[in-house]
Amino acid sequence: MPFIDLESNLPASKFSEDFLKKLGSKTAAVLGKPEERMIVVVKPGLPMLMCGTCAPCVILSVSAIGVTDTAEKNKEHSANILPFLIGELGLTEDRIVIRFYALEPHQVGKKGTVMSYL
Repeated sequence: MPFIDLESNLPASKFSEDFLKKLGSKTAAVLGKPEERMIVVVKPGLPMLMCGTCAPCVILSVSAIGVTDTAEKNKEHSANILPFLIGELGLTEDRIVIRFYALEPHQVGKKGTVMSYL
């Protein structure tokens, strides 16, 4: 059950329902996870400073079980996600940062239990 959290100082109007679906679909494909398990949260309009400027920017956090646990995997994920964000949001690569978090099944709760028991 991957969690995709996007934080940005871009206005909410840049993040339509269609964008959320595309982001979920793209990250599911990149991570090799089923689309129906993706959780996508977008937090627009935040006051943000990146690299000394408040110009439009994005921080994308990717948290998942079993697919974000090595530098090699995350390098590949980053290379596949970055062009999508550039194309959809019109930002340059220096205004996008992607953070990866490796989750263990016992760290994700669902249906009154944790993923290791589902």
